[in-house]
Amino acid sequence: MQQLTGVDAGFLNMETPVQQGHVGGVVIVDPSTAPEGWGFDTIRETLEERLPLLLPFRRRLVTVPFDVDNPYWIEDPDFDLDFHLRHIAVPPPGDMEALATLVARIHERPLDRAKPLWELYVIEGLADGRVATYTKIHHAAIDGVSGTEILTILLDDSPDGRQVPADIEPVKRRAGRIPGQIELLARSTVSTMVSPAKAIRVGYELARSIPGLKPLSSLPALIGLGHDREAVMSRPTLVAPRTILNRPITPHRRWAFGVIELAEIKAIKNAAGVTVNDVIVSVSAGAVRRWILDHDELPDRSLQAMIPISIRSPGEEGVIGNRVSAMIAPIGTHVADPVERLQFVHETMEVAKETHRATPATLLQDFAQFAPPAVAARAARLVFRNGRAGRVTPFNLVISNIPGPNYPLYFAGAELEGHFPVSAIIDGAALNITLHSYLGKLCFGLVGDRDLVPDIWDMMQYIEDEVHTLTELLT
Repeated sequence: MQQLTGVDAGFLNMETPVQQGHVGGVVIVDPSTAPEGWGFDTIRETLEERLPLLLPFRRRLVTVPFDVDNPYWIEDPDFDLDFHLRHIAVPPPGDMEALATLVARIHERPLDRAKPLWELYVIEGLADGRVATYTKIHHAAIDGVSGTEILTILLDDSPDGRQVPADIEPVKRRAGRIPGQIELLARSTVSTMVSPAKAIRVGYELARSIPGLKPLSSLPALIGLGHDREAVMSRPTLVAPRTILNRPITPHRRWAFGVIELAEIKAIKNAAGVTVNDVIVSVSAGAVRRWILDHDELPDRSLQAMIPISIRSPGEEGVIGNRVSAMIAPIGTHVADPVERLQFVHETMEVAKETHRATPATLLQDFAQFAPPAVAARAARLVFRNGRAGRVTPFNLVISNIPGPNYPLYFAGAELEGHFPVSAIIDGAALNITLHSYLGKLCFGLVGDRDLVPDIWDMMQYIEDEVHTLTELLT
C-alpha cells in the first residue's frame, strides 16, 4: 500500500461532472517500420510483458472511511488488462482532424475509480496506413516527468525491443487484498497525530522564504488595479484579467495538435538572447492574443499563464505520484510587436523564476499534505461543483513544456513519428497548451472547452505563424 500525497488527492478532488483529472498522450507510428509486423495483438503482448514494470498501471484506489485521510494505492487483486486496452478506428478519410475529434471525445470521459486509473486505445484507419495510440492516466498517479518515465518503459530505442528481466515477479503474484475499513482508519490515526508537527514545519519554511520574496508595491497592484500596476507589469497579480477563457467550462473538449521544429525555436532563441522556454511561451502568447482578438475580447492587461515545474530530484525516478510546483507569469498578450513580446516574456520569466527560487520548492506539496483531508476534499468539491473556481482566478491558461528524448523511439517495433500531449482544463482556465519534445521536434497538444474554444485548430495555426514571423524578423 502507498498513500496518496495531498497534491495527488487534489487531482481526485477537483473532478466534477464537467471537469476531469486525467491527462493523456497520442503516439503516431508507422507500422511498416516494424520488422515482424504490427497490430493490436502486438501492442497487447508488449503491455502484458511489461506490466510488472508499470506500477501505476496495476494499482487501484481504496478510500478511507469518511474521507478522514487521503486514499491509498493498492495492487488490484482483480486486474484485467482487457478492460483497459481498447481497439477502435477513425472514420474515412482518416485525416488528423478526425483523429483529434475522436481523441477529444474519449478524453472527456471519466475514468472508472474502481479500476486502475488508465486506458489505452489503439486507433486504426489513419491515412497512409499510420496507426495512433491514445493513453490516458489519472494525474493523481503521474506528473509530466513520471509520465515520460512510463513512456520509456513502454517504448524502446530500437525496433528489436528488449527483454524484461527474468527475475521480475509476475503481476498475478503481486496481487494483494483490499484492506478493511478498520485497518484504513487505524493507519489514518497515526497520520493525523503527526499533522500538527507538519504544520509547524511548513509555517517555519514559509516564514524563512518571505524576506526573499519581492512583494508588489501596493494592494491595488497585487489585484491588477490602479495606476501603479504599470510599474509592476512584469509581475503576476492575484487576479488575472477576465476573458472568454475564464468562463465555466462544459463536459466537452476540443483537441488540436501540430509540430514545430526545435531548430527554428533555437535559432530564434540564439538571435534574441533568450531561452527556448521563453520562445515557447512567447509564441503561445502571440497565438492566444490573435485568437482573442478574433473574438474581440483582448484586455489591456496581459493574460497570465500557470507554468508547471517539476521538483522531482534525480533520486526520485520511478516514484509514483506528483512532484510538481508551478509559477504564474504574465505572458505579454498586451504587446502587439512579436519581438517586443519575446523580450517582455524573457523579463517576466526571470522575475517568476526569481520569486519561485525564493520559495521552498516543496511548499505546495507540504501545504497540501498537512491540510485535513476531509476538509480539503469537501472544500474542493464545494468550490468546483458550484462553479466558483473560475470566478476569480490568478491565471487564464496553462502552458507546459515537457522534455523528451532526442533519439528515435519504437513501440512494439514500429517507429514513433510523434508524441502529442492531451492535458486537462478547469473552470476559469479553458485552454491548456502542452508540448513534448521528441527527436528534434516540439509536439504541441492544445486542449480547450468545446463551446469556449471551438476553433482550437486556428490557435495551433497561429502558433506556427508566430514562429515563422519571429524567424523572419530575427534570423
